[in-house]
Amino acid sequence: MTIESPLSRRQFVARAAAAGVAVGVVGSVDALYTSEPALGTSGPKVGYGPLVEDPAGMLDLPKGFSYKILSREGATRPDGGLVPSRFDGMGAFPDRHGGSRLVRNHECYPDAPIPVKGPAERTYDPGAGGGNSTLIVDRHNHLEKEYIALGGTAINCSGGKTPWRTWLTCEETEDKAGVKGYTKDHGFIFEVDPYDDRRNRNPVPLKAMGRFQHEAVAIDPATGIVYETEDAFVAPLGGFYRFLPNRPRGGWGSLRAGGELQAMRVAGVPDLSVIQEAGTVLRGVEWVKVPDPLATSESVRAQDFAKPITGGYKLEGAWWGVLDRCVYFVSSFALTSLGPKMEHNGQVWKYDPRRKTLRLELIFKRAVPTDPNPEFDSPDNITMSPYGGLMMCEDGLGDQHLLGTTEDGQVFKFARNRVNNGTPEAPEYGELSGVGFSADGRTMFFNIYTPGITYAITGPWRRRR
Repeated sequence: MTIESPLSRRQFVARAAAAGVAVGVVGSVDALYTSEPALGTSGPKVGYGPLVEDPAGMLDLPKGFSYKILSREGATRPDGGLVPSRFDGMGAFPDRHGGSRLVRNHECYPDAPIPVKGPAERTYDPGAGGGNSTLIVDRHNHLEKEYIALGGTAINCSGGKTPWRTWLTCEETEDKAGVKGYTKDHGFIFEVDPYDDRRNRNPVPLKAMGRFQHEAVAIDPATGIVYETEDAFVAPLGGFYRFLPNRPRGGWGSLRAGGELQAMRVAGVPDLSVIQEAGTVLRGVEWVKVPDPLATSESVRAQDFAKPITGGYKLEGAWWGVLDRCVYFVSSFALTSLGPKMEHNGQVWKYDPRRKTLRLELIFKRAVPTDPNPEFDSPDNITMSPYGGLMMCEDGLGDQHLLGTTEDGQVFKFARNRVNNGTPEAPEYGELSGVGFSADGRTMFFNIYTPGITYAITGPWRRRR
């Protein structure tokens, strides 16, 4: 292992007093801004101004922006079914008429308030309660259609889009048949087609990609390699994996042809949370074959690998950098109460496959690490804005926000969930999730976890206040 800690090209810290947000963002954002060439080279110079209180008590936004509710938990769909609970990860795909197609995860156990109930031909396990909804939205953000694309899966948390325009939905569980009423094993990835629903019949788990607490995926379009994160927050730590497909050219159903699952190893670094300096580079990254991807006797991360693998706490979002051909992934949080040796609330890592290096790009830190009720806590889903900078969903305690970053590293509030707040006593909090933009950049979509709400946000995106 070789560790380097050079000064990053842009060191920045959020100004909590100016933004009213008690979080620091430390590190180099240049790589993130340029990972997608269409997203510009930096964030906005400033944010969009203070939030305006919503008289309806739903969602506070800056002046000039407005929201439209596309879907709500418990509403009756046109086909007569109820919209399921627990809205989580979501992929936005272009529609041929200028609108969007959204594939939304439902992170449901069988005992969820409203479990997913799909047609039998699109149901994997009738004893499970998770799955996916597909929403078809026109260019004016009018909901045209909403239906169940996949049912009978479990704890569908996040996932990722493929280069061939399908959605990989990930089960965040390791439960086997016989647990919670399941008739089949769970902890797999499934492929969902947002355009041709006939392909969603007879769901097939992508077993060679592993059975573990999946969170998100990102695909290298040149090699077809799929990178996978594991959202585990109890020992042993979750892993960062790559899947080498037997059919690397991709296309619908190509991942069913199997391949080899491997886990990341950095010698001497069993726990990513001990790395605290943004800009640190870990060299000599190795990949170790997973002995038993189906976890028949013990979880994947606890297996007897040929060499010890490197883990992290709550490895969550992942995306592929088109320009730099690197994969980025998020460690959502690592709190001392959960065991890590350092106190911080999130990391963004970049893996370079050509150089075999792992670089800590960003750290999100509380201004007061011991504050039991922080102003901002636990960044989760992250996306790059077409107008520069990051957009980050909050998944923590207290008020839940959607935040952005400026080119100087200041964190600004873009939205505040007014429907509910999170407390340790009420775990069913209003986490934000599934953030993404339409293909034309005019609309930002995201979800409230519970009660489930899908929003479409429009406004003067190019305006800087």
